[in-house]
Amino acid sequence: GRGPAGRRASAGRMAECMRFRPAIDLHQGKVKQIVGGTLKEGEQPTENFVAAKPASYYAELYMKDGLKGGHVIKLGEGNDEAAIEALQAYPQGMQIGGGINPDNCMKFLDAGASHVIVSSYIFKDAKLDIPSLEKMRDTVQRHRLVLDLSCRKKDDTYFVVIDRWQTFTDTVVDEDTLQTLAQYCDEFLVHGVDREGLMSGME
Repeated sequence: GRGPAGRRASAGRMAECMRFRPAIDLHQGKVKQIVGGTLKEGEQPTENFVAAKPASYYAELYMKDGLKGGHVIKLGEGNDEAAIEALQAYPQGMQIGGGINPDNCMKFLDAGASHVIVSSYIFKDAKLDIPSLEKMRDTVQRHRLVLDLSCRKKDDTYFVVIDRWQTFTDTVVDEDTLQTLAQYCDEFLVHGVDREGLMSGME
């Protein structure tokens, strides 16, 4: 077996590979934790937590703790003001997602976002649309683009879901998809929607 020095070296390599990414989910202008599968048009989602403090408060905490690369996610309308306040509180420290497209992305980058996170815009009729993806990349440049490939399982396969995670696309989350899309973006954001907000660990 390996001695303490070997174990320390392994732990060090793991620390280099793993980084904690905080998140600020915004719904109706407030910081919330929402059960992902319940976020539907015209319906009140299931909420696990609603913060009394504004989004900017948490952004400042993340900045003080040196937690860079977190996400500000706008879940529906009415969240732009809170999102911009959070981005301004931690300039270049957080990414922004939720309804991002070429027409509105620069507003959030100018407010201090390090990256924009894009999902629904690059799909048309639930199919990946390369011209839209290329337009998004050309607007913000690859080094500032994150592709959200959040997914749900169907028939033992994970598919990207869009439109508040309610619409299944035909894009499978697998190695081939990641290799194909890597040329367009700086990072991927992937999470299992059916675990979102349940506080039940990884899927």
